[in-house]
Amino acid sequence: MTQRRFVLIAWLSCSGLGLGCSSSPTGAHASDGAVASGSTADASPSTRDAAQVMHADAALDAAHGVQVSGDAGANTTADAALDAGSGLPGWKLVWNDEFEGATGTSPDATHWGFETGGTGWGNNELEFYTARPENASLDGQGNLVITARKEAYMGRDYTSARMTTQGKLEHGYGRYEARMRVPQGQGVWPAFWMLGMDIGSAGWPTCGEIDIMENIGKEPSTVHGTLHGPGYSGDNGIAKAFDLPGGAKFADGFHVFALEWEAAAVRWYVDGALYETRTPSDLPAGKTWVYDHPFFLILNLAVGGPWPGNPDGSSVFPQTLTVDYVRVYEPN
Repeated sequence: MTQRRFVLIAWLSCSGLGLGCSSSPTGAHASDGAVASGSTADASPSTRDAAQVMHADAALDAAHGVQVSGDAGANTTADAALDAGSGLPGWKLVWNDEFEGATGTSPDATHWGFETGGTGWGNNELEFYTARPENASLDGQGNLVITARKEAYMGRDYTSARMTTQGKLEHGYGRYEARMRVPQGQGVWPAFWMLGMDIGSAGWPTCGEIDIMENIGKEPSTVHGTLHGPGYSGDNGIAKAFDLPGGAKFADGFHVFALEWEAAAVRWYVDGALYETRTPSDLPAGKTWVYDHPFFLILNLAVGGPWPGNPDGSSVFPQTLTVDYVRVYEPN
C-alpha cells in the first residue's frame, strides 16, 4: 500500500536476508504516499521463466483443490495437501497462515499484530483502524475477513483493520503469495504489501515499500503492483496495472496475488500470470535500489483518500477483504 489457516512450517532463522524474528520498531509508520495509478512499461524480461511459474501456480492450486475464483467453500482438501508437503515446484514453504479457527476469533497473535488509529495514515483515509473482531476475524471456514464498516467510532465515520507481521515475520528474498477476494464499490482500498523492517530508523520511503496488490473500488477489474523508495515514491512510485480480461471483476471471486523477489529483480503475478518485472535499471537516474534487507507484510482495507476517492451515494457497507491464506516461500 502506498504508505500507503495457521501452520508454522519451520522455526524461522533470524540471520541474513532470511526470516527475521527481531523485535524491530513498532508503532505508527511514517506517512504513506499515494500510488501512481498509471501504468509503466516493463523494462526487462523475467529472470524466471513465466511459463514455469504459471505451471507452478496451477500445480499448487490443483494439488490443494483450490479454485482461483468463485466461492471460498471448505478448505479441508487444501489443508490436507499442504500438510502432506505438496507445494510449488522449485520453492519450499517456510511460513504460512491458513486462517483456521472458530468463527469470530482473532487471527493468530504469533503471526499478526494490529496497527490502530484514525490519523489518515498519510493518505487522508477516513477509517479508524481497530483490533476488534468486528473488523478482523476468522470466519470458521479457513478465511480471514477484514471488514470495513460505516459507523461512528473515535471521531471517524468508518472502521476497518490493518494487520502486520512486523516483529513476527521479517523476511528477505523469496516468494510471497496470498489468495484473496477483494471488496467492491467507490471508496474502498484493499492492499497486500510490504515495508522494510528498518522503517523505524530509516523512515519512509528510504526503508522501501513493495505493494504486491492494491485495488481501488472504482477500478473493479484492475490491480496495481508498485515499488516505492527514495526519489520514487508516492505519485512517482514505479508501478504497473493488471486488468482482468473481458471486464471481469476481482470482487467476483478469489484470486492469487504473488510476488517473487531476488537480489536484482522483483516480479508480480496474478493467478500465475507474470505481468510486471522491475530491476535496478528501472529506477530514476541516481536513485537507490533499497530492496536488499528484510521486509514485513501488511494486510489492510482502507476507506477513502485522494486516490480511491471517498465513498459516495453508490457505496454500500460493510465491505470485506477475504483472505484464504498467506504463504512465504524460499527457493529450493
